[in-house]
Amino acid sequence: MRLASRFATRVRNNPSPSIAVTLAVVCVVLGFATGFWLLFRLAYLIAFAVPGLYFWTRSMSRSLEVEVHRRTHRVTQGQTLDGRIIVRSRSWLPKLWLEVTDHSSVPGHSSKRVLTLSANGVAAWSYATPARVRGLYELGPVTVVAADPFGFFRFERTFGEQATVLVYPNAPELPNFYIPPANLPGEGRFRRRTHNVTPNVSGIREYAPGDSYNRIHWPATARTGRPMVKQFELDPASDIWIVLDLEATQHAGEGETGTEEAAAQICASIARYFISANRSVGLMSFGDDLRIDEPSRGANHYTRLLESLALARAVGDVPLNNLIIEESRRFGRHTTVVTVTPSTGTDWALTMTGIGARGVKVAAVLLEADTYGDAPSSLDVFGTLAAGGVYTYTVRRSDDLTHALGAGSELAIRERDGARP
Repeated sequence: MRLASRFATRVRNNPSPSIAVTLAVVCVVLGFATGFWLLFRLAYLIAFAVPGLYFWTRSMSRSLEVEVHRRTHRVTQGQTLDGRIIVRSRSWLPKLWLEVTDHSSVPGHSSKRVLTLSANGVAAWSYATPARVRGLYELGPVTVVAADPFGFFRFERTFGEQATVLVYPNAPELPNFYIPPANLPGEGRFRRRTHNVTPNVSGIREYAPGDSYNRIHWPATARTGRPMVKQFELDPASDIWIVLDLEATQHAGEGETGTEEAAAQICASIARYFISANRSVGLMSFGDDLRIDEPSRGANHYTRLLESLALARAVGDVPLNNLIIEESRRFGRHTTVVTVTPSTGTDWALTMTGIGARGVKVAAVLLEADTYGDAPSSLDVFGTLAAGGVYTYTVRRSDDLTHALGAGSELAIRERDGARP
């Protein structure tokens, strides 16, 4: 009874066998009415064929093993997501029609195959999907669908688990990037030794007469049996704040050719430049909510910044000007603020000018939104920034970021050389 109930449920859920069963009943009725023997033969054929197809298709979905190997879970734009899928049959019966689908939300990922497996057969293939668009995506699970040639029945099985993959934004190297440094002693590209006590310990050495007791490194002293003191480095850099504008109404273009994608890449490149110089970098944005990564150094912090940029989406409703005003308390005299935006409004430019008047070093990377899509010209906001003394880069859709964000270094060299006696 249980098997019959399951069979009936399958018939109800599949219109093709339902039509076949209806046809068989009609043939029997007409056969009794007319006495035509061929109608009875057709009814018998359908009566045996439909259950036969059901059990045959059901057997093809059984005795299967699927292995899914995901080799990459975090990649940068331009790299590939690599993996391998192996399907094995553990049955002595051949499997003639198996549809194998590796479900994914990654744009361009297609790993669907139709297989025919012999007795105890094996099929395997690899995939290498280019990661073109940053973001968080899903891979898997793998589904295997067994179907009969007439499409009467379909049995689906799921293998593996859903995995996530994070695509970081591409961060072109900026060897000649320049923004005005903040007024902090020791501002520069590299650290150097100092006799002052700073948060940055560069090493230890033996105690020398005149060394302060608060410089003694007690664990090393206990280990060596001799007084050891800490050596410090002068912190060469102020905090760098990168402010990313994610207000939805200000962005133009879509996908890989939109201002959203370009802005994320610019932020990643600027962060890479300063992190490589051992600078303290923070990131601020307001998309679906306020996201603030406090300034810090190191490769781990750079990875956190890339994660934030990978998930950043231009869906915010908070204007850039409001974001800068609300968070301006974080910007001190020893801070440099870099704003990355396609906004054509002038209010945020005036706010940046005001912050600069307080002693904060300010700079802007202005994406010319009208080159990415239907948007107003950026000439007014650029003029406001220039009049306010805000160091500004402009980026067009066709620009190479390495060159577009390296032009400022030439001006810096001219200013330096002109200041020499």
